[in-house]
Amino acid sequence: MPDGGRFHCQPSHPGLLLPAGEKYHTIRMRRRLVLLSSLAFPAIPRSRPPLQLPASPSSLLLRRAHSLLYRSPALPPMDAANGGEAALRRALAERQAAVDRQADAVRELKSRPGGAPQAELEAAVEALKALKVAHGAAARQLEAAVGGGADGSRGREEFRQAVVNTLERRMFYTPSFKIYGGVAGLYDYGPNGCAIKNNVLSFWRQHFVLEENMLEVDCPCVTPEVVLQASGHVDKFTDLMVKDEKTAACHRADHLIKDFCKEKLEKDLTLTPEKVAELKHVIAVLDDLSAKELGAKIKEYGITAPDTKNPLSDPTFQVSVGSYFIFFGKQISPRQGLLRVREFTLAEIEHFVDPQDKSHPKFAEVADLEFLMFPKQDQLTGQSAKKMILGKAVSEGTVNNETLGYFIGRVYLFLTQLGIDKDKLRFRQHLPNEMAHYAADCWDAEIECSFGWIECVGIADRSAYDLRAHTEKSGVHLVAHEKFPEPREVEKLVITPSKKELGLAFKGNQKNVVQALEVSLRLLELENDAMNEAEALEMKAALATEGEVEFQVCTLGKSVTIKKNMVSISMEKKKEHQREFTPSVIEPSFGIGRIIYCLYEHSFYTRPSKADNEQLNAFSFSPLVAPKKCTVLPLVKADAFDEVARIISRSLTKAGISNIIDITGTSIGKRYARTDEIGVPFAITVDSTTSVTIRERDSRQQIRVNLEEVSSVIKELTDGQSTWADVLWKYPAHTATTADD
Repeated sequence: MPDGGRFHCQPSHPGLLLPAGEKYHTIRMRRRLVLLSSLAFPAIPRSRPPLQLPASPSSLLLRRAHSLLYRSPALPPMDAANGGEAALRRALAERQAAVDRQADAVRELKSRPGGAPQAELEAAVEALKALKVAHGAAARQLEAAVGGGADGSRGREEFRQAVVNTLERRMFYTPSFKIYGGVAGLYDYGPNGCAIKNNVLSFWRQHFVLEENMLEVDCPCVTPEVVLQASGHVDKFTDLMVKDEKTAACHRADHLIKDFCKEKLEKDLTLTPEKVAELKHVIAVLDDLSAKELGAKIKEYGITAPDTKNPLSDPTFQVSVGSYFIFFGKQISPRQGLLRVREFTLAEIEHFVDPQDKSHPKFAEVADLEFLMFPKQDQLTGQSAKKMILGKAVSEGTVNNETLGYFIGRVYLFLTQLGIDKDKLRFRQHLPNEMAHYAADCWDAEIECSFGWIECVGIADRSAYDLRAHTEKSGVHLVAHEKFPEPREVEKLVITPSKKELGLAFKGNQKNVVQALEVSLRLLELENDAMNEAEALEMKAALATEGEVEFQVCTLGKSVTIKKNMVSISMEKKKEHQREFTPSVIEPSFGIGRIIYCLYEHSFYTRPSKADNEQLNAFSFSPLVAPKKCTVLPLVKADAFDEVARIISRSLTKAGISNIIDITGTSIGKRYARTDEIGVPFAITVDSTTSVTIRERDSRQQIRVNLEEVSSVIKELTDGQSTWADVLWKYPAHTATTADD
């Protein structure tokens, strides 16, 4: 019997098997108990579809069961916030198990000798259908949760296609050499895309270079190999590759595995919680896997070449990649449109800071900013990104120092002022296994788009690695100086090479070894640098006890054995008038193409036309980045209006406001739609020779302005001196009598 509306055992009815421990509704049918679980029907529509039943004595009872089913209370919705992905997967697995059990019960009824009673079979089939409906609802709920939107991955792909189609049709960008078939990973920016790119770079220069009084340089795109060897890019930025066994096309092994795992997590709704945890763990430790382990994973998961589905070779060779002032990326398999290309634009800052004092005088200006941050400890414990106050993150040590924090804050302001959605922007700290070899701390500004979370800006505290490495390799001391008010007496360790003994031991390589020791001596005099006092004392102790020590000579690319008679290490007192030190470097690095693509997606929207017979596309670009700031449109085709439009256009151009003049005879609604589709924020409509209207793109509101004021109003709006709300309050509103669309 029920206890508080719940049964504690499975019903004895062989044709209806439902989970125990859930709330059931009951009816009597031919002296048999039929239980309908409210758990099974959380997403059944509240409107009841008609139930067609053959005439039989049990039809009334079956209709009553159908009616009761559609009156069953739905459970509260389960989503990633209140139940988590694991809970949704468990719920889906339970519904699948219920469907399987009920299907077995139906088969058992059908296979009975002589057949089961018709009413009993119909009730069991009806329950199976309801369970399948519930299973489908749970599957859609899980897909929405893991797919990042109400429509999951399919919705994201459809949205992306709509954006890309609009961008290509309106010439924001297009594949390079398209008439010859194009080249993967190479794109041309069209007139609109080129204007947006220039606006983004111009704002970047104003926001960083001018604001921080930086010194701007323009460097070659090509870097000699010796520079990349010194910086560590050749030896340490290597990626294991696999080859398509039939076409010989190369792919990064870790990218293939990561893409496989992410797609599996998103699209395979039958994964067990254990399998989900395994795939997420593989993504987290990819950077730690050896060539053998990567190859094993590729075989285990049955991963093939993404384009051809051909088998892949073992990951046995490496290709060096990296972008240290390099603007040509060796992307073996470019894809994802503007996100992974062969040629790209970087905007980088090299900010030098005293390693003993990484405070920043302007940190207070950004300390109160609050935004999504994803510290490494939260990633390692399976938590999500959370909002944090930047000042608190720095004071608690989550962010290494004030200067790094200052640039994180400035990057946040830069991206959001461009138009990046704050809710789709996070700063993720590098995990230990992905931390660059030089970085003391590193954060990526990641922007969410239809491809997922995309790294668009890296903000790294590179410590003194770069300058130290290039000093060792080149022999040129890259240091800064701090003069003391009064001389200071200090004790310093001194390394004195014996050139005679070194010459006998290393002959032709003597110069390289001596130079390396002298560089070490120079670095020893610097604070917080490569060969500090502890390392020098360790070398001295090893020479005293062992008689020899291994010493790395960068210019030879190997270690050599230094014996006790080849070098002298001693303490000496010195007077110092200044302090020399190797600066640490804070480096924000911006992927301009990635930022622009994410901006496209965040700005794109559709709205119905006034006739409601089509969807119109629009980009909500701010005046800061819009390809054109204003459109000038005569309301109707008339010589007087056309002349006024030309006068206004010349006035706008003289004021430095990019504009389009459209004097075609097309309806004003269609011309509005055309300019909305390329993101022009304002439209001036000439409907008089003394005054005009100004239309704002997103609200489609209009104001009336005297002809002599129109340029100054647009100038204030595009420069950010006034908002649309300001001018809406100042000038009379205009209600259009002509269709807007």
